Amino acid sequence: MIDFNAEIISGYSMGNVVLGRNISEYIDELYSRHRVQLKEYSVPDGEVRSAYALDGTMTIVVDSNGLIASIGCNQNYTGRYKERLYAGQSMRDIIGLTSRQRIFNGSLIIDDDFGFSFVIPSPYDEIADAMEHMPLDLIFNEIYVADFSSWNPQNSGARFLHERKTKKRI
Repeated sequence: MIDFNAEIISGYSMGNVVLGRNISEYIDELYSRHRVQLKEYSVPDGEVRSAYALDGTMTIVVDSNGLIASIGCNQNYTGRYKERLYAGQSMRDIIGLTSRQRIFNGSLIIDDDFGFSFVIPSPYDEIADAMEHMPLDLIFNEIYVADFSSWNPQNSGARFLHERKTKKRI
């Protein structure tokens, strides 16, 4: 059952919805238990994707075959990643809880985990070329789980804009 309090599992699931599965596995529950807004859009390669927004809290993005490509949430979602990260945290909080932060494609990747990302809010998604460009009180209200491994410079030669290494405080 879809649960807005479920653990966020990098590169695997959010809300008990699993990446790579077909949306048909969830469709009855989506429409019987949630207020759903469905939107279609095209990605740069021309593929059409569909986004199912649930109760203004979680978004399930599927490819043209109905396979779940990414799952996102906002600050209304109460589940956490590694019991400590969640939508609605500040840059200061994220720095204090992680050891490395890097900017890729308008997203903040933490600790080289390319299955989990914070969406950098506007206007910083367009203007932040370095971590120092983002204020410490900036709030990150969106999180996504997906396979972002193509962004990993260790795997693909992808270029990141900037990184910050910090000592993790316990």
